[in-house]
Amino acid sequence: MAKAKSDKHKIVLGDSGYPVMHELFVPKAIFFTNGVGVHKDRLSSFELALRDAGIEKANLVTVSSIFPPHCKEMSRKEGEKLIMPGQIVHCVMARQDTNEPNRLIAASIGLARPADKDRYGYLSEHHSYGETAKKAGDYAEDLAATMLATTLGIEFDAEKAWSEREQVFRVEKTILKTRNIVQSAEGHPKGVWTTVIACGVFIF
Repeated sequence: MAKAKSDKHKIVLGDSGYPVMHELFVPKAIFFTNGVGVHKDRLSSFELALRDAGIEKANLVTVSSIFPPHCKEMSRKEGEKLIMPGQIVHCVMARQDTNEPNRLIAASIGLARPADKDRYGYLSEHHSYGETAKKAGDYAEDLAATMLATTLGIEFDAEKAWSEREQVFRVEKTILKTRNIVQSAEGHPKGVWTTVIACGVFIF
């Protein structure tokens, strides 16, 4: 007679009817952060950018760009407290670097949230050369808003500038909020590596 499976191997279902582990991997919150690092070694400049952003103690896994339903935005200060050293942390990251003196670089993350909390939104990542922080931030925000608008069936002219389309999205009751976070820098004058990052960091 076969033995019944012990509770140790039982699959526990949550309120949604899916395994609890499944629910754990839908982020409950997100915080945004950015940073810049300068060092003669490329990898070390990235590490210093992570330190500047306050997420260097995590093992980061980059993911694509869906903002989950019911996901709460929290401050960087709140979010950092919830990360343990060595923890595997999922994030949407934009990253750019250069060792060319005075070359302008930027990394930005855009967010577009639907008004209906049961629906998902979009995050977008953008990294560039030669763009100001405002231009890079607006571009990332535009990307996220455009992706959400197409999902929601909002009609807009894709050829118009972001400043014009932004007004259309603001009027739309189905889009709750758009925003961006950006980090820009000029390449170090001595030609050592400069890295910029912008991140949306998920909390489970």
